[in-house]
Amino acid sequence: MDIETQQGALTIRLHGADNVVTAKATIAAGTRLADENIETRDEIPVSHKVATAAIETGQPVRKYDQIIGFASTPIAPGEHVHTHNLAMKTFERDYAYGADAKPTDFVTEAERATFQGFVRADGRVGTRNYVGVLTSVNCSATVARAIADAFRGDTLADYPNVDGVVALVHGTGCGMAGSGLGFELLQNTLDGYKRHPNFGGALMVGLGCEVNQIAGMVDRHGWEMGETFQAMTIQDTGGTRATVQRGIEQIKDMLGEVNKATRSTVPAGELKLGLECGGSDAYSGLTANPALGAAADLLVRHGGTAILAETPEIYGAEHLLTRRVEDRAIADKLIKHILWWEDYTAKNGAEMNNNPSPGNKAGGLTTILEKSLGAVAKGGTTNLIDVYQYAEPVTAKGFTFMNTPGYDVVSVTGMVAGGANVVCFTTGRGSVFGCKPVPCIKLATNTAMFRRMEEDMDVNCGVITDGEASVRETGRVIFDTILDVASGRPSKSEALGLGDEEFVPWHIGAVM
Repeated sequence: MDIETQQGALTIRLHGADNVVTAKATIAAGTRLADENIETRDEIPVSHKVATAAIETGQPVRKYDQIIGFASTPIAPGEHVHTHNLAMKTFERDYAYGADAKPTDFVTEAERATFQGFVRADGRVGTRNYVGVLTSVNCSATVARAIADAFRGDTLADYPNVDGVVALVHGTGCGMAGSGLGFELLQNTLDGYKRHPNFGGALMVGLGCEVNQIAGMVDRHGWEMGETFQAMTIQDTGGTRATVQRGIEQIKDMLGEVNKATRSTVPAGELKLGLECGGSDAYSGLTANPALGAAADLLVRHGGTAILAETPEIYGAEHLLTRRVEDRAIADKLIKHILWWEDYTAKNGAEMNNNPSPGNKAGGLTTILEKSLGAVAKGGTTNLIDVYQYAEPVTAKGFTFMNTPGYDVVSVTGMVAGGANVVCFTTGRGSVFGCKPVPCIKLATNTAMFRRMEEDMDVNCGVITDGEASVRETGRVIFDTILDVASGRPSKSEALGLGDEEFVPWHIGAVM
């Protein structure tokens, strides 16, 4: 049953085969649920699940017409279903490679949407025009911040086309192996940010003796010094004060050239949309995530790119993605990352079901299966056309996947490094997140949180369960918001100045 058809009920049923439904508000014990022909045995907190049929120990619990776990004790009709009686265990999933793949209904070229973007010399398109101060190692973080701080306030008044100077610093770069996956991901992340079309200019600052040498990145990635890119080390420049002053001078020299960039009309197909969720609740998979999926479908139909990520948070729902591939090799790339994560977590004494977080559970999510089924909805319904490693340049047009951790800041850092020039972030508990140099659009899953945190939220997807709009209608609102924000309208996180601290490359390997 479609969520939009049940607005008079106390609960939300997602599929006729489900044996749980979700409470739209806290329901007292002893309440008659007429639509389900049951009476609640316990108080059911808002967004939590209630059983609609008897479920014996070991039997599957179904939501979205998918298995979200197995009963750990007998569950009676009307009983609260959560961590006390629902457990995770391994079961076979039918990958059905390509079973749901279908031709994309592209919008004709003449009818495709546009936005106002910055077209760079290499043809890529930015949605913002920043100068970035990047670091090769944590040891140069304070210097980088001091350089960027010199351009706060009214110092850029003479450069109206420059959005700001931002220092993006991190906690690694030394005490690490100089080869291997961890080193590769850090280098690729820094290269992705240095080349990002939202940076009109960039300055790389190092200490000088670190493992992650600037000279090595220059050689490896073919970086060229010039009017809008410079690099230096503190040891060679003469210490902290001298490096800060040198950096300020170098950026002043860049600003005139960076300011020459102006917005022009470009096709929506130049957008690469990062899809993220954080601080999720049970409404995430009912409202904001499917609405964002509808917006992602629209973007793909208009020739653009959507990037789903967070491999640990599609775990258990990956079969919904393998069904949408045109080429079995794409599915194999995805499954390879799933198997790597199973091995990686096991080696580190963890398991894939250490998710959901305490906040997710308070919001009604019980297992990683339930969370993943909701998270995958962000990816819409179009074919999965490619899978990328963390921070790898995303070159395909259409719906794609990037292998990242589920931790929001690390995940978004990877997608931005891969070229995402706008991000949509769904949240039910109320995340406060920004990701300079890329605008981040916040999507609230429920109206109560939207009203409580309206200064942080861009779109209220709670209107879906409120009966005021459908998933498709809300997806259109999100799509239009993406175009407006990509054209220069500040998102709520940008208006609050968020985004300087949310640059966190994925750290893999021993700290030595």
